[in-house]
Amino acid sequence: MRLIFKTMDLNQIWQSTLAELELQISRPNFLTWLKKSRLVKKEEDGRIVVGLVNNFAKEWVENKYHKMILETLHSLDETIKKVEYTVLVEQQSPQIKLESKTILNRQTTLPELKVDPETNLHPRYTLNSFVVGSSNELAYAATQSVIKDVGKKYNPLFIYGGTGLGKTHLIQAAGNEIKNLYKNKIKVKYVSSEKFVNDVVWAIRNKRMDDVKSKYRNVDVLIIDDIQFVGGKERSEEEFFHTFNVLYENNKQIIISSDRPPAAIPTLEERLRSRFEGGMIADITYPDYEMRMAIIKTKLQEKNADLPEEICGLVANKIQRNIREIEGILNKIIFYREVKNIELTTKVIEEIIDNIIQQSSKNITASQIIKAVADFYEITLPELTNRSRKKSVVEPRQVVAFLLRDLLDMSYPDIGEKLGKRDHTTAIYSCGKISREISKNQSLNQKIILIKEVIHKG
Repeated sequence: MRLIFKTMDLNQIWQSTLAELELQISRPNFLTWLKKSRLVKKEEDGRIVVGLVNNFAKEWVENKYHKMILETLHSLDETIKKVEYTVLVEQQSPQIKLESKTILNRQTTLPELKVDPETNLHPRYTLNSFVVGSSNELAYAATQSVIKDVGKKYNPLFIYGGTGLGKTHLIQAAGNEIKNLYKNKIKVKYVSSEKFVNDVVWAIRNKRMDDVKSKYRNVDVLIIDDIQFVGGKERSEEEFFHTFNVLYENNKQIIISSDRPPAAIPTLEERLRSRFEGGMIADITYPDYEMRMAIIKTKLQEKNADLPEEICGLVANKIQRNIREIEGILNKIIFYREVKNIELTTKVIEEIIDNIIQQSSKNITASQIIKAVADFYEITLPELTNRSRKKSVVEPRQVVAFLLRDLLDMSYPDIGEKLGKRDHTTAIYSCGKISREISKNQSLNQKIILIKEVIHKG
């Protein structure tokens, strides 16, 4: 039997693969190595050819992500047995070149691939597609104020929150809105902190720091994503500090995102921290059920797809924190229905969700969670597990119980055992208390977000 996918199917299978890979690796790495990749062709023998933008990307992906890519592709299509990599250049063989062009033409109709080379902004990120609720209304309102009064109100605007909660969407939407509202008369530049650091490294090696200065200081709006990655990199911090000052003193707008507030970035220089704290700081927290349902409906509308209400509700109930996970799950559900022609029963949906959740939490151990909490609260492991009832250890102990249950789905007796052979009723109480507090105590919520970031980064 011939197993040759149509071009549309090739595109769909790779988009679903990318959606799952984005959940497993850091956003900067995903954008750098995989965002512009293409699935070039599928052979009858089950061999897949993936195209990368250059030789460096090809070598990096082969060495770092090959196993992950093969496993993901195989989970979507069991006939796929092998993955090979090529560079997307004009001198490809006629067959590859023709298929690549066909795929590219189809893929470039998707907004996320149309990156503006001048601004680095993705047109898919708009304020209209940003779902607003109680978890992000402050950040959204502050962003709107900045758009209306660029450089004069809330400067800098510092937005922080956990992974997958919509920070990148909001700050890029701000850039797109400013660009369109002012008819390109205001020069906008978006950059990830990793790209900024790479530019500084390149400039140092090639003795061309003036190029970096010109690139980032001759703008009206500078948007920098995940600023926490600049912390501890001395030359990059130094350059960003001076860039910040030049822009600020000339009433240019600075918009920054981070996974934590300035005070919680331990490697950040004090002078940068004070600059950030001098503006508007707004957080984005976990969305409630109604907001998650609204997000699901919005994502489906963007994909020109529809799912029964009960399936949407099931996804909203299962995925309570990471919006990016919601999108990955929707992509996989749509793929199962449209490409694999699988009936979407409740059991199938639950298996899809559970597989993605397991991928997000794989390789995490109880010891890793306990150590991360102890390090965060600056207490010792014995203090965390002994019989002490000091206030300074009660909250960390309850957080450990909550995370063991939340991330590993550990049983209450096992949690009690890990916490110094305590009774399972203690574990039940601890998990319940943190679950209730997390939605109304922003300080506690942020602590748990930061601890999870540490755990997932390993």
